[in-house]
Amino acid sequence: MPAKSFIDSHAHLCDPAFDDDRAAAVQRLRDAGGAGVVCIGESIAAAERAAELAAKYPGFVFATAGVHPHDAAEFDPERDSAAIRHLVARGAVAIGECGLDYHYDHSPRPLQRRAFATQLALAKELDRPVVVHTREADDDTADMVAEAGSAGVRGVLHCFTGPRRVAERALDVGWYVSFSGIVTFKKWDDDDLIRAVPVDRLLVESDSPYLSPVPNRGRRNEPAWVSFTVARVAQARDAEPDDIAAATHANTIRLFGLNIHSSSESES
Repeated sequence: MPAKSFIDSHAHLCDPAFDDDRAAAVQRLRDAGGAGVVCIGESIAAAERAAELAAKYPGFVFATAGVHPHDAAEFDPERDSAAIRHLVARGAVAIGECGLDYHYDHSPRPLQRRAFATQLALAKELDRPVVVHTREADDDTADMVAEAGSAGVRGVLHCFTGPRRVAERALDVGWYVSFSGIVTFKKWDDDDLIRAVPVDRLLVESDSPYLSPVPNRGRRNEPAWVSFTVARVAQARDAEPDDIAAATHANTIRLFGLNIHSSSESES
């Protein structure tokens, strides 16, 4: 694979923000050197849409299935676990986006922990990695990830901004850490965190349609712009962008078990 190619390890391509130009956004990712994108199913409904998109772009778009902590109050362990199992059978490459969010607290924290624990257990049962969202839930996230990782569950802390001790707990059990366009923002001041992640555990992502990187701040984000994040991560690590692109490309394939290929999109 060309060293310049990269994979967007986390994008919400089925968000309504892409309803007018989803196919064009996929093509722009190809044109920018993107080799693929992991389309996040942060709800059962979104995961169904992600599965349909992945079927349209085999070998380039890959779906996940899970329930975001914001929606944990409505999480039904039996019903939603069954739905996630079904979506994994259809090809979902990971469980999530799931996790804990104590910043917004849209769902009560005990229910967030229940939903997260259930999805971590599903990841072990189904032998799929977990895509984890964490915000202001450092101790609980670190403890739950460390316990799951020790039991053989693998995963990634997505759109990670710290603190470093949480990353270290995840790295200690073999997990990965992903950086988004946040690292290009003027307020970003923790290049030490970027350097602390071993190159073989490093991922990059857009988290589109959110968090557009500089120089596109204020616009809807899209997967093609991960190239700016790659360049910024490379700068922080005193590395070549092509080398970071190649490393994160390989890491994303390894974590998610992706079968990347360059065939044209299906129009069926």
